[in-house]
Amino acid sequence: MKYFELHNYLKKAINYDDREIIIDDKVIVQNYNFESAYRFLLPGGTGNQDPYEYCTASDPDYEPDIIQAMLNKSDAEIMENIKFRYHIFRPKGDEKCKQVILLFHGFNEKYWAKYLTWAKKLVDETGKAVVLFPIAFHMNRAPVSWSESRQMFNISQQRKERHPDVLCSTLSNVAISTRLHNKPQRFIWSGLQTYYDVIDFVENIKADLHPAIDKDATIDFFSYSIGSFLAEILMMTNKNGYFSDSKLCMFCGGAVFNRLSPVSKFILDSEANVSLYSYVVEHLESHMRRDELLRHYLGEAHPEGINFRSMLNYKCLTEYREAIFRAMSHRILAVTLAKDTVVPAYEIINTLQGVRRDIPIEVDIHDFPYPYKHEDPFPALTSIADSVDQQFNSIMNRMCDFLKAPVTSK
Repeated sequence: MKYFELHNYLKKAINYDDREIIIDDKVIVQNYNFESAYRFLLPGGTGNQDPYEYCTASDPDYEPDIIQAMLNKSDAEIMENIKFRYHIFRPKGDEKCKQVILLFHGFNEKYWAKYLTWAKKLVDETGKAVVLFPIAFHMNRAPVSWSESRQMFNISQQRKERHPDVLCSTLSNVAISTRLHNKPQRFIWSGLQTYYDVIDFVENIKADLHPAIDKDATIDFFSYSIGSFLAEILMMTNKNGYFSDSKLCMFCGGAVFNRLSPVSKFILDSEANVSLYSYVVEHLESHMRRDELLRHYLGEAHPEGINFRSMLNYKCLTEYREAIFRAMSHRILAVTLAKDTVVPAYEIINTLQGVRRDIPIEVDIHDFPYPYKHEDPFPALTSIADSVDQQFNSIMNRMCDFLKAPVTSK
């Protein structure tokens, strides 16, 4: 079955409702429930009670009513983000899985469609189970209304009227753009929530409480785009030594945040990008001085917070970040694309191989003979089906070989 055929088949077959979905005679998909214990971290939560201010018509940052209606619900009240389901692609059989890959997706994604084929290939080639774990407020952790085309189109039109110089405002990115423009600190709090959710997921496995995964299962990572940011922080922090032997394979990701170019009709609009960059890069230190909660979670008490900060700004904690990457360099592979403008290949090299290019992390740069972009490296089109099939298999085989090979010494 060609890539585009498998893509279309899985897109129709996979759902959150069925307990188990048979894909073929070797692979099944199972759905499990998860409940986050970290809603208190989010704006409006019991642990984040800084004034949750909403703009009014007299305020300079006021947005039209249709946008305000979306903003006036605190993040901690969005239950889709707290209780959700996740997919596990796994080999058929009743035995608990002894090898697991956690797969993390990109920024502003609402559907797993493009990743389903990737997950199937990972299972087929490595024999490991693949957990598709959603980032906070993404995929099915976001309200369905944020994907409702007519409503989002109307909000985008009003956003363009309110901000006439905005670039790349579309129905696809207006929900996340409006939210991050309004409160850019959401990037930090939702990122930390996801980090702690993943740690809880792993600890559930270690306590032998997961029905499908063995308590001694190996855990590796496959990440794409901003999902690599999450995976890197997990690996760098290595809570309780959980990931001492883990491998990390990154596709189109790996650069620090301020070296990304996320303005895209599929990711963020320009106004949101400016607001986010200003908060998490240019003025983060001053925000930490004023905000005790932010200072606590990004400070010495939380190694994951320090690692988060080190991945926001290329010039922040550089020696610290590079020392950690150097120590785990033999367990990391980055595969990137020559024409990727969102996460440029040279920025991935700058981050992973360091200022002096003396960190021996492998960074493979590929190019494809068909038109592609960061958001869609493998277009599911019949007109280029053979070429996409060839490139997909070549790229995935390289990453699968890395993930299934034993960890070598430094």
